[in-house]
Amino acid sequence: MKFYKSFATLLLGLASALPATGETLNVGSKRFTESYILAEIVTQTAQAAGGVAVVHRQGLGNTAILLSALQAGSIDLYPEYSGTIAREILQLDQVPPLPELNTRLAKMGLQAAVLLGFNNSYALALSESVALAKNISRLSALKNHPELRWGLSQEFIGRADGWPGLKKTYALSAAAPRGIDHGLAYEAIAQSQVDLIDIYSTDAKIAKYGLRVLEDDAHYFPRYDALLLFKTSLPQRLPKTWLALSALEGLIPEAAMRRMNAAAELEQQSFAQVAQTFLANQPNTALTANPPAASVSASNSFVVKLFGPDFARLLLEHSALVFISLGLSVLVGVPLGIVASRYALLGDVILGVTGVLQTIPSLALLAILIPLTGRIGLVPAFIALAVYALLPIVRNTYTGFRQIAPGMREASHVLGLSPALTLRLVELPIARSTILAGIKTSAVINVGTATIAAFIGAGGFGERIVTGLALNDNATLLAGAIPVALLALAIEALFTVGERLGTPVALRKRI
Repeated sequence: MKFYKSFATLLLGLASALPATGETLNVGSKRFTESYILAEIVTQTAQAAGGVAVVHRQGLGNTAILLSALQAGSIDLYPEYSGTIAREILQLDQVPPLPELNTRLAKMGLQAAVLLGFNNSYALALSESVALAKNISRLSALKNHPELRWGLSQEFIGRADGWPGLKKTYALSAAAPRGIDHGLAYEAIAQSQVDLIDIYSTDAKIAKYGLRVLEDDAHYFPRYDALLLFKTSLPQRLPKTWLALSALEGLIPEAAMRRMNAAAELEQQSFAQVAQTFLANQPNTALTANPPAASVSASNSFVVKLFGPDFARLLLEHSALVFISLGLSVLVGVPLGIVASRYALLGDVILGVTGVLQTIPSLALLAILIPLTGRIGLVPAFIALAVYALLPIVRNTYTGFRQIAPGMREASHVLGLSPALTLRLVELPIARSTILAGIKTSAVINVGTATIAAFIGAGGFGERIVTGLALNDNATLLAGAIPVALLALAIEALFTVGERLGTPVALRKRI
C-alpha cells in the first residue's frame, strides 16, 4: 500500500505543477522550418505590442491538425498559404482572390489576411547529376522515367494539391512514392537514396545540395502566398494585438524568407533568434527599438542543447505526461482486467478491444481526439497515452487473476469473507506482482510514446525531437532522445525499488 500511496502523491504533485491556463494569444505552427520562423515572427510581434500573453505552440503536425486546433479554439492563428487554403482546406480546383477565399472561410468561422509578402510554392527537384544524365528539366518529362525513385513528404503524398493531383495531371506511371520527412529529404537525395523530392521554393538547401528545380510546365501548382489564418473573432477580441500583426503585411520578400530559412537550417540559429534578428532590422516594427533577449544560447554544442534552459520544463512536462496518463490507465485497466478474468465472453471482448486500440497510429488518434475534446495540448495527449498504456495493464491483471488457484477463493469463502474482502485481502495480493509488471511495462513504453505529445503542443522532450527532424539537426534530436531513454531507465528502476519495498521482508529474497 505504501507504493500506491507514493504513486498517488507523485501524480498529484505533477498535476499541480502543470501550468495554469489564462487569457492568451495562442500561435500555432506546422512541423517545418519556415512555419516555425513565421510563427515566431508573429509571436514576438504580438509580445512587443503588449496587453496579452502570447504562446507559440510549435510543430503541431500537418494542416489537418492545425485546422482542427484552430476551429476548436485551441489556437487563435497560424501562418498558412493561399494555395493550401484553397486546395487542401476548401477543396477548390483553383486559388481564387483573397476576398472569395474569405467568403468561403467565413462559413468555418475563419478568415485569412496579412499577406506577408512572398510566394512559397511546391516544386519537385532532382539532383543535378541525374537531371543531366536523363535530360530532365520539366515535370512533363517525368512520365518517360518510371525508374526514378520518388521520396515525397508524407503530407504531400496525401494532400489534394500534392501527389494524387500531380500524378493525374502529368500522367505519371511511377510506383507509390516513398514517404520521407521533409527535414530529411535533402540528405536522402544527397546520399542517392532517392532521386526526386518535393521542395518548397524558399528552401535554403536547394542551392547547397545543387538540385535542379523542375519547371511546372502544366502549371499544376498554384501560388502559395504566405498569410495568416485566424479565428474571425480575433481582430475584435484583441484589437491592439491585431493592429501590430497587420503591420507585417508585405514585410517579408522571398529572398528574406530564404535567408531566414538558411540561418536556421545551415547556420544552426534558433527559430526565435532568426525571427528576432529579422524584426529588429525592420524600421516599422515594435521590436526595432527594444528587441527581446535571445531565447537560446548562441553555442550549438550538444551539451549546451542537452542541458539548455528548457531542460527542467521539458522534464516536468514529460514526467507529467507519463505518470498522469499511466494513473488513468491503472484506474481503468485494472478493473477491466478483473472483469475480463471473471467473465469469459466479456473478457474476449475487453482483450480484443484493448489490443485494437494499441494498433491505432498515434497521429491519427491525436487528430481524432482534437475535435472530440475541443482542444489541443494536455487533454488529448493524456487520453491518447492512457489508451496506449491499457493493453499491458489489462492483460497482466487478467493473467494474474486467472492464475489464482480456485482453492484460495474457496478458502476465503469458508472463512466468511465477502467478495469485496476476498478481492482486497486474497486476490489482489496474490496477483500484485503480475499487475505491477504490467504497470511497469506500460510506464516504460509510455516514456517513448509521450514524445508524440509534441505534435499537439503538449510539450515534453518530443519538442526537441520534432525540431531536430525539421532542421535535420542530430544534436537537437539526441538532446531529446537521450533524456527520454534515461527517463525510461529511471522509471523502471523506480518501479523495481517500489515493488521491493512493498514486499514483506520474508519474501524479498525471492524478488
